[in-house]
Amino acid sequence: MIASATKKTSVYKSYALHNYRQIPQISRLTEEHIKAIDVVGHVLPFKSNNYVIDELINWEDVPDDPIFTLTFPRKEMLLPEHYKKMEDAIDSGASKDELKRVANEIRAELNPHPAGQLEHNVPMIEGHRLTGMQHKYRETVLFFPSQGQTCHAYCSFCFRWPQFVGMDEWKFGMRETELLVKYLQEHTEVTDLLFTGGDPMIMKNKIFAAYIDTILEADIPNLQTIRIGTKSLGYWPYKYLTDDDAEDTLKTFEKIVKSGKNLAIMAHFNHPAELSTKAVKNAIARIRATGAQIRTQSPLMRNINADPDIWATMWREQVNLNCIPYYMFVARDTGAQHYFKVPLVEAWDIFRKAYQQVSGVCRTVRGPSMSASPGKVQVMGVSEVKGEKIMTLRFLQGRDPDWVAKPFFAKYDEKAIWLNDLEPAFGEEKFFFEDELKNIYNEHITEESRANFE
Repeated sequence: MIASATKKTSVYKSYALHNYRQIPQISRLTEEHIKAIDVVGHVLPFKSNNYVIDELINWEDVPDDPIFTLTFPRKEMLLPEHYKKMEDAIDSGASKDELKRVANEIRAELNPHPAGQLEHNVPMIEGHRLTGMQHKYRETVLFFPSQGQTCHAYCSFCFRWPQFVGMDEWKFGMRETELLVKYLQEHTEVTDLLFTGGDPMIMKNKIFAAYIDTILEADIPNLQTIRIGTKSLGYWPYKYLTDDDAEDTLKTFEKIVKSGKNLAIMAHFNHPAELSTKAVKNAIARIRATGAQIRTQSPLMRNINADPDIWATMWREQVNLNCIPYYMFVARDTGAQHYFKVPLVEAWDIFRKAYQQVSGVCRTVRGPSMSASPGKVQVMGVSEVKGEKIMTLRFLQGRDPDWVAKPFFAKYDEKAIWLNDLEPAFGEEKFFFEDELKNIYNEHITEESRANFE
């Protein structure tokens, strides 16, 4: 039996805007930093916990510590005009309702649901929109259990931040596993089901196991893999060590594996510090002992991990812990992207230099990848053809599976940070997928309108 954590560190305590001043280490911050937490925390979600605070953050290096930046709001995470607007509202003594109104006005300008998540990814069955699901890629369905729409702590870069700010019209969440099962049974092209959120591992095992039991009992032959997207290993590894349902959670994992399904834990690790504690190492070992795979992913972010040495170190440590490096993402075009953004050319250079440092067992990782509206687009490199400097890209996933693995080319642009910043190379008017993407969108709108009319 792997050693469990001490009682002191294994009792979960969360901190948010209402109580973060109780954190002893906050006394190290200046009043300016504290005010920034108050202002930005009224707009973007803020939540940390005692494990992150006591075991991950190096308070000697605050405010520049990467884990502090990952979990605590900073002034620069809002654009100057947004910061001033929220600051003025707070300083004026505005009511709670007025502060919420101002915050929502700002949030609406932060592209709360990028890549068509609300408009184009929500599947339908029997004329009903399954608002707790997304089906963007042929083989994979995303499922948002309604009880999993929070996290042990919030990442300041999170592209799903609208889930956490109390705006119900921007939330995903679904309780009806019956409709989920029916959808999977009817869509035999689907092989993978991804539990996501929020963080599904915030749920007690009793709730999580109920979802799993319903799915396994349905015996869906096309369903081969169950994935769980989670930050719990990084933010609360005691979920698998000393929480009161830790053993039951691991037994549920074992049940999935014994049913013949592949279980893949899609673990979010953003910095090597998150892999350094005894707790996370023990938790990884316990999960691996159930037969589950652990695949790792993270966006590339300025002020946190925009350094090839950090990535090389992280990939090596992940492999040493029997995890599989999976994705390096580009920070999505939402929320505080302006603070975390890394231009695509620089992102590719960081990836390349990190990739050069590691052995073949680490080179399962793919990136840098943008989860853009047409699909997951990888920046493959910069080159020169007939005197023209170009960027080479390809789809790792696409709304049309035929797009996958097809290289395409964009004009070299060292300032571009997202796919829609790029222009086609070689004098082309548009990228090869653009016309078909419009047709896909039009078909989706037509089907939805027809279903609503019926």
